[in-house]
Amino acid sequence: MREFHPMPKKIYFASDFHLGIPNHDRSLDRERKLVAWLEMARTDASEIFLMGDLFDFWFEYKTVIPRGYSRLLGKLAEITDSGIPIHLFRGNHDMWAFDYLTKELNIQLHRDPEFRQFGGKQFYLAHGDGLGPGDHGYKMLKKVFACRFNQWLFRWLHPDMGIIMALFWSRKSRAVALEKEKLDEERNRRLIEERITFHSMALLKSHPDLDFMVYGHYHFPIDTKLNAKTRQVVLGDWLTHFTFAVFDGEDLKLMTFE
Repeated sequence: MREFHPMPKKIYFASDFHLGIPNHDRSLDRERKLVAWLEMARTDASEIFLMGDLFDFWFEYKTVIPRGYSRLLGKLAEITDSGIPIHLFRGNHDMWAFDYLTKELNIQLHRDPEFRQFGGKQFYLAHGDGLGPGDHGYKMLKKVFACRFNQWLFRWLHPDMGIIMALFWSRKSRAVALEKEKLDEERNRRLIEERITFHSMALLKSHPDLDFMVYGHYHFPIDTKLNAKTRQVVLGDWLTHFTFAVFDGEDLKLMTFE
């Protein structure tokens, strides 16, 4: 009789969903697609990593969370309840996620880049914002948003005012950014090269054992071989590309969810 060998469990990575924009209907379509992807992934996943910007804006008041996303939140809870860990690396759009997702959905929240080992392979995982040279305006703004006093001040705004105001500016800036991304693929490649690849190469000097370096943030999916051993994978987004990466125990592959 032939021996039965179960398929090895996989690890899934995806990033930059930006739920909430550009409007309710289009966001809901993407939310449904994300839920379908999570349902597909759970069939053979050992862990799922959401690498940042799950929401385009998220702020947890003491007793209020942003309206919507019921399909997604329910699916995330269902998956973690089944014993599959889900990780969220906070991005620049959901840096104000505090403890709700952990307490209610058992999602493991990560605030900084991390080194992990899977199946004997060495990984470096990061959302990607603020890494590498340049982008000084954003780095300063990130410090402002990360300030606990500023978070306390924002909490005093009524949720209807605070959330609507934040989404208005977020949608406006994202609309401009999307047009740039559609028109200028080379710009995306250049920014990744100047910032993320620069950061990766500098990090490899102290961590030459890394096999895979996985990032979000830049919305452009690209798999780059940095040297004979190390690959850098930028996951892309779920606004235009619907890409993700899956690690099967040996290799990391960048794929598209149809």
